[in-house]
Amino acid sequence: MELAILARHGESALGARGLMNGDPTVPNGMTPAGEAQARRLGEALSDVPLDLGVTSRFSRTRETLELALAGRDVPTLVLPDLDEIRFGSWEGAPAEGYLEWAWSNGPQEPVPGGGETRADAVRRLARGFRAILSRPEATILVVGHGLALRYLLNAVDGRDPEPRLDGVPLAEPITVGAADFESALERLERWCLRPEFA
Repeated sequence: MELAILARHGESALGARGLMNGDPTVPNGMTPAGEAQARRLGEALSDVPLDLGVTSRFSRTRETLELALAGRDVPTLVLPDLDEIRFGSWEGAPAEGYLEWAWSNGPQEPVPGGGETRADAVRRLARGFRAILSRPEATILVVGHGLALRYLLNAVDGRDPEPRLDGVPLAEPITVGAADFESALERLERWCLRPEFA
């Protein structure tokens, strides 16, 4: 990889209602607004040569990529390691409940209901990012989830994972060169050795 173009998926049906979805088997396609966002992403990238498109297993990322690449002959790859974090007891529930819990617990705290710790999620996501970095394709469009992209973008800015994260705009391209991508990934991998929130 020489260049990554990162984009969060378009608006999903559950996301539009403020509900959590960390289970890829739960139907959660995009809203008409999300479909329009994905098409605009494609328009923004229409003059950019793309060698590969990568998504998680979730329908909202796959649908976004499909619409963004409509009419283009670009191979795609699904990486389960890029999946959304598993929210345990908060699956399908309003986001406020999970966020309240997440902001008051450490990164290795087990999520009630069999969810995924933030530390385990970052380890998994780092594996996914490492797989992208090692790809032979030069320019890769990665359509992912807000949490995953924010962890990586914060690391690009020299910041470790935090309990409170800024949002990532829906379906807007963010370009990261290979050197910044690799240094950010190395930062996440170091943090995973001793995961703590500052």
